[in-house]
Amino acid sequence: MKIGLYFGTFNPIHVGHLIIANYLVEHSDLDQVWFVVTPQSPFKKKSSLLDDHQRLEMVYLATKDYDKLRPSDIEFGLKQPNYTIDTLTYLFEKFPQHEFSLIMGEDNLKSFHKWKNYEQILENHNILIYPRLSSGNIENRFQDHPKIFNISAPIMELSSTFIRRNVKAGNNVRPMLPDKVWHYIDEMNFYK
Repeated sequence: MKIGLYFGTFNPIHVGHLIIANYLVEHSDLDQVWFVVTPQSPFKKKSSLLDDHQRLEMVYLATKDYDKLRPSDIEFGLKQPNYTIDTLTYLFEKFPQHEFSLIMGEDNLKSFHKWKNYEQILENHNILIYPRLSSGNIENRFQDHPKIFNISAPIMELSSTFIRRNVKAGNNVRPMLPDKVWHYIDEMNFYK
């Protein structure tokens, strides 16, 4: 099975995340997309970052009606701080029958060469790049790389930061969130 790994804090997950993941699973050879919720670093205290399990719950609520989209807490049990290469190694050992690709925005590709063991990641995994308005041109070093694929997914400039700011300001963000996630945030009084 071909799995796309969509890493993030998902604080909160929003419709932009779902649109990109759904586009990729419907318009590529991926069988599923796993939303890998990144744990809060024990070395960084960020008051705006909700607890790991609350963010996982929001991803679960957002994806439960989609057969091909799944929440993943795979990084919760790994040593922190965690690196993508460690997660990929663990996943390969746990699920040798699956083929894992990374999903990332064009903006993240610019610093990809600074990632721990990025060459090993490229050697063993495809990277699916979705476009961002703010990113400009693809880093030259990755321009024609055989493992990096530009996906013409819809450009989503919606951000979790924007949503949190607007919740705090008392603005209506309901159309930007999956309905169950909006209800959960509202019920729990998050981001206020």
